Amino acid sequence: MSALPDWAEWTPGSEYTLGVEEETMLLTPGTWSLAQQIDRVLPALSDELGAHVTPETHRSALELGTGVHETVASAAAELLHLRRTLESELAPLELRCASAGTHPFTVWHETVLSSGDRYETVYDSMRELARREPSFALHVHVGVPDPEAGIRLFNRLRAHLPLLLALSANSPFWQGRDTGLSSARTPLFQAFPRVGLPRPFADYAEWVDTVGLLVRSGAFPDASYLWWDVRPVPRFGTVEVRVMDAQATVAETAALVALVQCVARLEATEGFADPLLVKSTELLSENRFIAARDGMAGSLIDPVSESCVPAVDLLETLLEACRPHAAELGCEAELEPLAWMAQADGARRQLNLARRAEKLPGLVERLADSFTEDGPSGPGLPAEGPA
Repeated sequence: MSALPDWAEWTPGSEYTLGVEEETMLLTPGTWSLAQQIDRVLPALSDELGAHVTPETHRSALELGTGVHETVASAAAELLHLRRTLESELAPLELRCASAGTHPFTVWHETVLSSGDRYETVYDSMRELARREPSFALHVHVGVPDPEAGIRLFNRLRAHLPLLLALSANSPFWQGRDTGLSSARTPLFQAFPRVGLPRPFADYAEWVDTVGLLVRSGAFPDASYLWWDVRPVPRFGTVEVRVMDAQATVAETAALVALVQCVARLEATEGFADPLLVKSTELLSENRFIAARDGMAGSLIDPVSESCVPAVDLLETLLEACRPHAAELGCEAELEPLAWMAQADGARRQLNLARRAEKLPGLVERLADSFTEDGPSGPGLPAEGPA
């Protein structure tokens, strides 16, 4: 490979280390609407917390980011600390925070874009598309020692994106309506360019050449403007999984982080996913839509049997393959909540809560109360049977 541009230089790292990023909503207590207050929040944060907070495209959102961790337990402990610290530091500002794939009843005309060069670039590129309602995702970085291993893992993780999306589905509402989707965030975010399921690449050089042409032509400034469901991140030496909805509690987030870490090790060492699934972008795209629509209640296309298989069965098979890797990585306990998450994903639990007398404002208040909850099974939102 010829000399790489600066943005493509791979930072060597340890295998399977973790970094977690959560997009979080700011809320006005009482009305439980989104608070367009990030410009007031950022200067008020302590130096300790501020080092882990970045603004997002919309002023009602921020991102909490952990440091680099060897284990899921360590990453989850830091994330819980960050959530609780954020809750504490927002209190004097009379604000709250919560985590889900979308805010259930915000509408587009309430949206205010963040200030700063990056977000001005986003608006110049996407115009009024940038003013659509904010969405909130969970991003998981997995350390990879070199770029060729990174692009191989990137290719193979694509096969697991629909199931990860189904398991994380946590956004059934949009503009105050039940969308009939488990993850309304997915098609909502799809309005942005350079999102969704990427194609596989033969090697790192092909990825660099493809992205480099777009950067050199001025389409976007650098590779951080690729918002794919999974992407290589050379400056961190990671592959980042971005397909998942943000989760109500740390327990749910940790379970998904543990699954991503285990699947990464499984694919890197065994090549578990069927080659037909790895190479078929069309099949994965269809499964991605099914996952966004039906969550864990759905069935995904299996290219081997040429049939649709319940997502819960696919998860059971995947978890069985992951168990030795979970033991090696020390994240067996963090995987345990996946059992109840598979039976009642976040979308179904939100729908159940919205049927109560408090309706959508009550749902958002419960999401806010769940933000700092902890515990081995702490779903935050009660599972009361399928919606």
